[in-house]
Amino acid sequence: MPAAGAKPIDAGPVAMNIILMTQVRLMGEGLASCIGRRPDMVVQAIVSDIATLRQALATTPTDLVLIDATQGVEVNDVRATVADHPGVAFVALGLTEQRQDVIQCGRAGFSGYIPREASIDALCETLADVAAGRLVCPAEISSGLFRALFRDSPATGPPASDQPLTRRESDVLRLIGEGLSNKEIARELILSVATVKHHVHHILDKLQLPRRAQAMRRVRDAPWLVSSNDVPRRRQANLK
Repeated sequence: MPAAGAKPIDAGPVAMNIILMTQVRLMGEGLASCIGRRPDMVVQAIVSDIATLRQALATTPTDLVLIDATQGVEVNDVRATVADHPGVAFVALGLTEQRQDVIQCGRAGFSGYIPREASIDALCETLADVAAGRLVCPAEISSGLFRALFRDSPATGPPASDQPLTRRESDVLRLIGEGLSNKEIARELILSVATVKHHVHHILDKLQLPRRAQAMRRVRDAPWLVSSNDVPRRRQANLK
């Protein structure tokens, strides 16, 4: 206990505990060395994949995870990891500062991003901002984020284009989200495979998506796109 009248000892700022995830070992060690020069940041671990990251998060005090996005990361894996660790901030490193990439980054659960042209000083400043709950980005990116929030809001419902899905297209999209093939969807909805293919084509066009797999992820991320009380006819018949 300090003596009466003595000033408390200033322990200094609490260091931010960071885990780096990158497939490039040299990059990880270089970043760790640069970040480690700051007294307010400590790199606790360098990992190469999501599985190892999950293990590190389970055993290591962590405030922030910096993930190298230049090598490509699976959005669903990141989102699941973020959901399991709500007290940890996730930051994407090396992002191409394009509106759609930033929006995708936000949907994955990242709290911020480091553009590819950023310096070490800018990187550290961004990490400090994210830890403090701040996000700094260009005006055009901010505008895109707001438009994306409006477009994907449950209150607005319709997909990205101005053309809403028909009831039958909504049924087809729901079954796409469940992983069914065109043949299985045709059997569920009592339609021809050719008709299902026609619906799938229009769904992808309206959602402005190039591939079926992206439509599957979209409906899983935004289930309100196909919200309906209707049950496919064959299932309805099976319930009777």
